[in-house]
Amino acid sequence: MKRNLQHNGLLFLISAAVIATDQLTKALVRQNLALGDFWAPIPAIGEFFRFAGPILTVVRIAIVIFIVVVYQKAEKKDRLMKVALSLMLGGAIGNLIDTFTMGFVTDFIAVGSFPIFNIADSCVTVGVGLMLLDMLLKEKSKPDSDQEETEENA
Repeated sequence: MKRNLQHNGLLFLISAAVIATDQLTKALVRQNLALGDFWAPIPAIGEFFRFAGPILTVVRIAIVIFIVVVYQKAEKKDRLMKVALSLMLGGAIGNLIDTFTMGFVTDFIAVGSFPIFNIADSCVTVGVGLMLLDMLLKEKSKPDSDQEETEENA
């Protein structure tokens, strides 16, 4: 039990922080901005950066399960992968909470012509990026078997 708690501590801590931040910011936006309204926090760049007010649910639930399963298989030393999975889990659960409680996800951050997003979406995106970085770093650190064979044949 203690080993499971230690192994999953980072997952719970980061995911809980993401969920809390995501839900808090969404609540603030719903309380302070009407649908379609926006707030441009940096007037110098105007509207370029602004805040705006059944199958996807199944996919999100499947993703949450997948993330938890993959996290359980991660080794203790795989810190970057564990952080990545924790960010993705928190983001997925944050958006699921909106889906279950309101029937839609509150998106409120808009940058240029990029689609409007929220904290949960950002954490999922950063998590995927960190996972790809982790995979790339692991791939680069593996000995190149093709190069070893070439050197042995020379």
